[in-house]
Amino acid sequence: MNEHLEKLREKMRERGIDMYVVPTSDFHESEYVGEHFACRKYITGFTGSAGTAVVTMDEAGLWTDGRYFVQASKQLEGSGVTLRKMGVEGVPTILEYIRDAFPEGGKLGFDGRVINELLGEELETAVSGKHGTVEYGEDLVGMIWEDRPPLSREPVWILDEKYCGKSAAEKISNLRHAMREAGADVHVLTALDDIVWLLNIRGNDVPCNPVVLSYLAVTDSQVLFFVQEEVLNDEVKAYLAELDVTVMPYDSIYEYVKTFRNQMVMVEKSRINYALCHNLDSSCSIIDRMNPTAVKAVKNETEMENIRRAHIKDGVAVTKYIYWLKKNIGKIPMDEMSVADRLEEFRKEQEGYLGPSFSTISAYGPNAAMCHYSATEESKAVLEPRGLYLIDSGGQYYEGTTDITRTIVLGELTAEEKEHFTLTVMSMLRLGNVKFLHGCRGLNLDYVAREVFWQRGLNFDHGTGHGVGYLLNVHERPNGIRWKIVPERQDSGVLEEGMLTSDEPGIYIESSHGIRTENLILCRKAEKTEYGQFMRFEFVTFVPIDLDAIDKSVMRQEDVDMLNAYHKEVYEKISPYLTKEEADWLKEYTRAI
Repeated sequence: MNEHLEKLREKMRERGIDMYVVPTSDFHESEYVGEHFACRKYITGFTGSAGTAVVTMDEAGLWTDGRYFVQASKQLEGSGVTLRKMGVEGVPTILEYIRDAFPEGGKLGFDGRVINELLGEELETAVSGKHGTVEYGEDLVGMIWEDRPPLSREPVWILDEKYCGKSAAEKISNLRHAMREAGADVHVLTALDDIVWLLNIRGNDVPCNPVVLSYLAVTDSQVLFFVQEEVLNDEVKAYLAELDVTVMPYDSIYEYVKTFRNQMVMVEKSRINYALCHNLDSSCSIIDRMNPTAVKAVKNETEMENIRRAHIKDGVAVTKYIYWLKKNIGKIPMDEMSVADRLEEFRKEQEGYLGPSFSTISAYGPNAAMCHYSATEESKAVLEPRGLYLIDSGGQYYEGTTDITRTIVLGELTAEEKEHFTLTVMSMLRLGNVKFLHGCRGLNLDYVAREVFWQRGLNFDHGTGHGVGYLLNVHERPNGIRWKIVPERQDSGVLEEGMLTSDEPGIYIESSHGIRTENLILCRKAEKTEYGQFMRFEFVTFVPIDLDAIDKSVMRQEDVDMLNAYHKEVYEKISPYLTKEEADWLKEYTRAI
């Protein structure tokens, strides 16, 4: 890694750049990025999905969050890069570090295509106190990366209206209405999930996210789609022409926005890159607001019905997997990676399965205490007939996106493990069965899940729930459930009918065990009274919860009733798709307690 850093510093030296920022991002502010965009990984050696590197002539730092402290400390050993643990007392934020370490009159560099406008403005402010300037026009890492993978060019395909429930023409019309209300002449859209949702297309350019590398510009009379033309077949071209969508070269968006004069340009600063915004003429004004396409979080009736179907398929796959695991543990060799592969095989047996919705977390014993653990060939643990095993996984189906976690008993447990498992199940079920008035946000409901932990002085250090897309990103705003607002997550919106959210409490005891139980919940209307519209959740995930880890003495009667009612539904919905042997096992496995 020192060689990569030194080559980067040579480029910085040639340009008089004192400090260079390398984020984990693509040109579209995607949460996950393709290999072409893995510049931070290339320059530091750290392979986690989140982190930002800052390089000076004398030092290099990597900022990442608590999910990756253990992994990053190992991968950065001997690399010349210092781990900066985000959120830890005494560790400066990236902006604090830049303000402190930046030289008077210096130059800060970054590739403006991979830094969003909001962050870019913050970086400008951070160096302005020392009369610094910003240089954003070059990708210095790309210049030294000799064998850089090319941009992904996966084929685009059309998502039939029987799956998405609303035509692209209607969605575009609704978007134009929102633009008129905002006073916008043009809307520039770069978030990939928003673009493919709007056009009712899908692709495969980002791992686990069925999106297409592209930009979109919408006016009252035009829709311009900036995309690599070779990914479009004749059918897709004809479909786009029918929609009156004009296809443009992918990179030409940067020249196109330079042509705007005296325009009111609607963008979302946290979702559009710095370079695009700074290519706008000074005569233009920016309207900064959340992309109107964020309305996709509210699933329509067709999507909701399809989501239920997808989760039955996924429930069958995961139930078969649990049966296989419980039956074979201790009899055949198993490790964290081989059993994850086995679950993928069960999913592939389901009609309409397209691939995973995120990288599977397969964690045995103490490894599960790292809530975003990723097994590798070097680190994978062997499963034994004792303790707990956690698997967090999901699938992409034509009928929707799934995300489920189950913690499975492989053998003898301690009393503490049973208590923690039971508390987690109680937490998940209580949240899924809550009733609330319309207008509530996840912030209002989080305590329903955390109470059982907080009463005992326990907690879990992640959100209780995140929004889930429809055959899209497994993390989708603006709905979420957490006890405090995290502004950059943009997940504290009002919960509306049709929003799909995860319900995933857990408990993590370092060097001992980790437990998480996750169902997806669909927000629905309940009764309307003189007090207003009441709301409820509907479970769409149907997979058994391991009764071998339940300590009934910890539960209230209503917790027992909720578990029994849930298991009754699991058996009714899943057993028709199992073999007789599997169905007999499931009947016992979901018995009333």
